[in-house]
Amino acid sequence: MSRREDIELHWNEGAAVLEQELRTDGAPDPAWQALMAAPARQTPAPLPSVVIGELLALTDGGYTALVCYAGQSGSAALPARSTVDLHGAHIGKRVTLVFEDGDAGKPLVTGVLREPGAGWPLAQVPAQVDVDADGERMVLSARQELVLRCGKASITLTKAGKVLIQGSYVSSRSTGVNRVKGGSVQLN
Repeated sequence: MSRREDIELHWNEGAAVLEQELRTDGAPDPAWQALMAAPARQTPAPLPSVVIGELLALTDGGYTALVCYAGQSGSAALPARSTVDLHGAHIGKRVTLVFEDGDAGKPLVTGVLREPGAGWPLAQVPAQVDVDADGERMVLSARQELVLRCGKASITLTKAGKVLIQGSYVSSRSTGVNRVKGGSVQLN
């Protein structure tokens, strides 16, 4: 027996006891009869835990999403809050929706579904980090410049091919040959 069925059973048992207590002179109380004759309040059918909808537009500077989903009452776009960052590139895409307090009129966007072969949804792909499976090599990529920084020390790699090493103390040691090569080598 579900919790809801258990509550309804106890409610019905309680109503019968209350009805007995409200009787006066062996006749049912008219107020009680009117209450019992009133139609039962219909509770809406429970919504599925997640619904797939479509992002139709973004308003309020991208703060409010307008969505629709199959089975909604009416065909007008519904304003929705979002737990994810939505962009213009997401408009027209399928989104996952849940409903605040189970209210079908208060959708909440929880994600954008990725379509096979769609690629990255935004204009610029973020920098990639690739780690080899053996864990001995890590490749970091950037479009313009890559900086490794710790306190006052840094190593900067630029798109033009420059390697800049800066620090308050720079040491170069080798057990083998320590070679410096270049078109010209300047010391001090």
